[in-house]
Amino acid sequence: MIDHKHLRLLHALARTGTLSAAAKTLFLTQSALSHQILALEEHYGLKLFERKSQPIKFTPAGLRLLQLAEQVLDLTQTAERDLARLASGDAGDLRIAVECHTCFDWLMPAMDQLREHWPEIEQDILSGFHTDPVNLLVDGKADLAIVTETPARPGIHYHPLFRFEIVGLVGRRHALAGTERLQGSDFAADTLITYAVPEELIDLIQQVLKPAGLHAQRRTTESTVAILQLVASRRGLAALPNWSVQPYVDRGYVLAKRIGEHGLWRTLYAATWHSFGEQAYVQDFLRIIRDHSLSTLPGIELVDH
Repeated sequence: MIDHKHLRLLHALARTGTLSAAAKTLFLTQSALSHQILALEEHYGLKLFERKSQPIKFTPAGLRLLQLAEQVLDLTQTAERDLARLASGDAGDLRIAVECHTCFDWLMPAMDQLREHWPEIEQDILSGFHTDPVNLLVDGKADLAIVTETPARPGIHYHPLFRFEIVGLVGRRHALAGTERLQGSDFAADTLITYAVPEELIDLIQQVLKPAGLHAQRRTTESTVAILQLVASRRGLAALPNWSVQPYVDRGYVLAKRIGEHGLWRTLYAATWHSFGEQAYVQDFLRIIRDHSLSTLPGIELVDH
């Protein structure tokens, strides 16, 4: 009765803690996931987890199957990597170009894990901030680029990594501290604190302010910490990915507000040449990024790939 899909399901439940999040991870409906669990429970006559607990609390039977899942999935992935090495040889490169300032928090641990899986692969992050990293692929200077835009380029493939919300940030004593949401007009009436990048790379400007015919005075700086310090000092407002600022919000250093009624959302992609993206170690790297991000970054969502 135990199938590989059941093991992946249990592993996803343990990582995400809820049925709905696990279903998104596996690109299933919650109904389909529940049906698979129920079939497994009925076959063995045992409950696998407590239905009303959140995060999910596994029963002894569920823990035993979870232990099996962790062992089997790890062995399967190791075998797949070994077979890929036999098929394609040991050498390989992975030169990464990054578009976003805040990506390094999750990118570096993912690269460390890839190094454990594929120690023979030479990894490198291209220095500097790149406004159009896809051009580095076209010019042969990079192998993979982390981007939010997906312009059509012949031969270039975009692999969805995860979806995240950009939140508005205000100081604790700011006049907007008590508001539930921020609107474009709030930013236009204040100073917008951003990284020192062109306006076309700032999502708040492109997706909120410009469509509404609004303009905000900008003040730029080079780091996330510097932006947060200025916001905390009531020098202006900012808009950054939720996962990059959550530790500071949790400590009460600044306040996070949803932008607009439904929030301001973006998706991160890994851009590669189509053939390069099919390499086993590249596919493993994409899986590592998704798994690591889902388990460590607050508020992100996986998207169908």
